[in-house]
Amino acid sequence: MSDMLPPLDPCTKIDIQSLLDGLADYRPRRHGWTWRKAVPAQKMYEFTYHETSELLKQSVPLPAAHYFDNIDPQPDCVVTTEIASGRPEDDIRRMRMAAWHGADHIMVIRTAGQSHIDGLLEGTPEGVGGIAVTRKQCRLTRRALDLIEDEVGRPINYHSYVSGVAGPEIAVMFAEEGVNGAHQDPQYNVLYRNINMYRSFVDAAVAKRVMARSGILQIDGAHNANATAVRAWKVMPELLVQHAINCAYSVAVGMPKEQIALSTVPPDAAPAPCMRMDMPYAIALRDLFGEYKMRAQQNTRYMEADSREATVSHVLNLVISRLTSADIQSTITPDEGRNVPWHYNNIAAVNTAKQSMVGMDGLREIVKIDRENPELKTRVRELKERAVLFLEAMIADGGYFAGVEDAYFVDSGEYPETNDDGIARSSDGGVAEGTIVPRADDYMAPVCDHFGDNHLPEGLEHPCDLIGGCTMCDDSKVPFTDELDPEDNVNARLAATAEMRVHGLIKPEVEWAGDGIVAVTMFLPVSDRIAEAAALELGRSMNLTDCEVINKQVMHPAEGTLIELKGRLDIAIDPKTLTIPEIPEVLTDEEIRDFVHERGLKAVAATVGQDEHSVGMREIIDIKHGGLEKWGLDVTYLGTSVPVEKVLDAAIEHAASIVLISTIITHGDMHRRNMEKLADLAAEKGVRDKLILIAGGTQVTDELACGWGMDAGFGRKTHGIDVASFVVKTMRERGM
Repeated sequence: MSDMLPPLDPCTKIDIQSLLDGLADYRPRRHGWTWRKAVPAQKMYEFTYHETSELLKQSVPLPAAHYFDNIDPQPDCVVTTEIASGRPEDDIRRMRMAAWHGADHIMVIRTAGQSHIDGLLEGTPEGVGGIAVTRKQCRLTRRALDLIEDEVGRPINYHSYVSGVAGPEIAVMFAEEGVNGAHQDPQYNVLYRNINMYRSFVDAAVAKRVMARSGILQIDGAHNANATAVRAWKVMPELLVQHAINCAYSVAVGMPKEQIALSTVPPDAAPAPCMRMDMPYAIALRDLFGEYKMRAQQNTRYMEADSREATVSHVLNLVISRLTSADIQSTITPDEGRNVPWHYNNIAAVNTAKQSMVGMDGLREIVKIDRENPELKTRVRELKERAVLFLEAMIADGGYFAGVEDAYFVDSGEYPETNDDGIARSSDGGVAEGTIVPRADDYMAPVCDHFGDNHLPEGLEHPCDLIGGCTMCDDSKVPFTDELDPEDNVNARLAATAEMRVHGLIKPEVEWAGDGIVAVTMFLPVSDRIAEAAALELGRSMNLTDCEVINKQVMHPAEGTLIELKGRLDIAIDPKTLTIPEIPEVLTDEEIRDFVHERGLKAVAATVGQDEHSVGMREIIDIKHGGLEKWGLDVTYLGTSVPVEKVLDAAIEHAASIVLISTIITHGDMHRRNMEKLADLAAEKGVRDKLILIAGGTQVTDELACGWGMDAGFGRKTHGIDVASFVVKTMRERGM
């Protein structure tokens, strides 16, 4: 059935309650994975792009886009964001934001511990470390994404995890609920969740068949080895083997190669010489697995809590992605090292990928990897040889299961060297050990996409014809269970924040609606231990509760420490009590030009004090930038580092009506001093009422400037027409 919810309004918050209403009757309108549509030689503004895809219908461009007619080019590869708020109602809001910034692969992290649950969860309980993947959660999310897709004009792939003891059940539920991509790798279960190795592979065979039927893109989990190993850069040969095992097993059970993606992660980070170390691995990976898709992700093994450092690592990894190709570019939030994935950091990561990929557009056409470079060529060959030796030795020692028992995997030595610190699992141990039941000789399962022997009667078009259709063939049979827990559910959480939504109250948030969390950055001129204790006390003095230092970085052992402090501000603002300045009216070109010509207006402009910056002022006055000269205003530009006295004398000498001053450098409150000095001198000379005094600069606001004696202040993103419109309206009001 078609969903009759109205389209989203870009100026209105998404209504979670309306998504919940009638959810039992919702059916996904789309199944299977969708790739972006590349647009060769796409023209935007004055540029031609070589590696971009179709544009979004609605989006938020990069901050600098306003210089380029607000274009928002989209990279050719799918862009991922990973969301882990633990609450579906807040995940959905974050998904909408991420989609507007260019994400079209929404990966919802699954709650810790769900791998060990041997059945499907129901309802929408709050997750820890991620979300509880349930039918209701998946259905609610997919329904929201339908609307978000229409809003931005691009299909969005929804992704979660087909792993754990309930892997086959999860796979069926995902197929029924329109999930588009999923992690599925039996080795992940064995090595990182201690699930019995035989059970894991038996379950994987069924899960992969179901995923193949529904067009779900499979992403493996080999990257976890370099997130776990002590020396992650040593596991490159093992990573190649893990990829090979999962690819071969997936194909063997019937999954098409085009539905298989390798999760690739550069295994190190600066200050290691990571580009030189990671490039050979990326090349070897693509040489060996060129038939499969590549999903590139950032390294997190060596990530600290500093978002700047994480962002630089992200960009370095993106360079490798662009030079060696990536079908999916995953993004890691810059706060991953804090394990606190906040709203705006999801967006920051997506923007980092978009900005870097678009900035490197066409890079492979002008920068070629030198495959004949002796060091590179030798290292690529060496990695392949080590991987082959690893695989041969494992087979000789009894195969994969024997290799796991012998701790072949996640050993921090570069095979064939070992450190004997790998992860060992027993074949007769682990979660769900002893739960495999041999099939009877006449076993029959009347369902589609089954793996293994299935003794069905001859002549059936579909196995499920025996039962009148399975849920894959007849979606009216898909079950739906609403909330089971009366307290831990989405309805209870929405009720707790209902007053905020009804009255439109405003509270800061970073993870959940109304969580009240704020982050404060401060520099404290003491050592790190003292700084941390002092920051907590300062946070409490700001009336913040639950204060926690989430990042500290030594600037110098004695001179000071940079602190990022998290705290809760339990205050809600009613927007009806706010005084919001109206957006200034911008006049037409004709109106401004006629007024200027009629009065022969003149202006004097300068960057004052000891400031040498001129770019901002030139953009306001120069005709080529759409500045004041465009409307015929006679502007005398005095240059930079001009004394305030000289500016005023020049205005009097030229019989100017307008004085424009700019100050970028604001040390010692120089912007305030310059404004106050100009206003005082104009009053002393008896010309204040004959002049319009205007100040500009990066730290200038209209309110501050007027408080310091100016008629107006203009800050970032000001254009000449803003200043010209103000001048005309002010002179009319004053009868000048």
